[in-house]
Amino acid sequence: MSVFMSAFADLVGALADVLHPIFQTASTAAAIVLFTALVRLAVHPLSRAAARGQKARTRLQPQIAELRKKHGKNPERMQKALMELHKEEKVSPLSGCLPSLLQMPAFFLLYHLFSSQKIGGEPNALLGHQLFDAPLGERWHDALAHGGLFGAQGMVYLGLFAIVAAVATFNYRRTKRQMAANPVTPAAGPDGQPVPGMGAMTKLMPLMSFATLFTVSVVPLAAALYVVTSTTWTAVERAVLYRDMPAAGTAMAAAA
Repeated sequence: MSVFMSAFADLVGALADVLHPIFQTASTAAAIVLFTALVRLAVHPLSRAAARGQKARTRLQPQIAELRKKHGKNPERMQKALMELHKEEKVSPLSGCLPSLLQMPAFFLLYHLFSSQKIGGEPNALLGHQLFDAPLGERWHDALAHGGLFGAQGMVYLGLFAIVAAVATFNYRRTKRQMAANPVTPAAGPDGQPVPGMGAMTKLMPLMSFATLFTVSVVPLAAALYVVTSTTWTAVERAVLYRDMPAAGTAMAAAA
């Protein structure tokens, strides 16, 4: 693990060296943003595939409703019929999960790298790198202890919170508009039956974007930069990929 972390630290350092002539003391922070963009670009084909799959599943809703009427009293037969339908239409129920799952290792790598005092037995020099005056290895409570909410470090976090709040508000308003324009019935589970509480969950899903504020406040600044960049990318990506999709499909895609 230490060898792998050392290699990852070297990668971040190399990116920072390339960006240093432009970003100077903020080059490591810029390297993290670039790294995040590269990760998201790498999984973008899977995101496109997930969007196609979600649109296909949305188109299958009338057929699923018919199967529900036909096999509603036989859950096993219903599930088998659904599997056959998905296979026939070449739709994977799990395709929407892959982009999120593949991003998790990158986030945990950054979290671990900027939470470790030593890498490969040597002091972790990256911890001293800064975004303006805020060290990349520290957290919001550290910024509050050095200058308070409106201090130099605190203002960096206020900027990140403002971006997250803006993205979350964008997601919320977009989904609410889609729900108003496309009223939908509650989603169904694998057996074709309505999932208890799914209607309420779908309505609350847009608010989940605001939970990112908590994540940004408790992780190291480097990991917070990853979260903010990835969240912003996701908002733009979904606005494009799901622009012609009914509200329910968009909400379920956001859940994935």
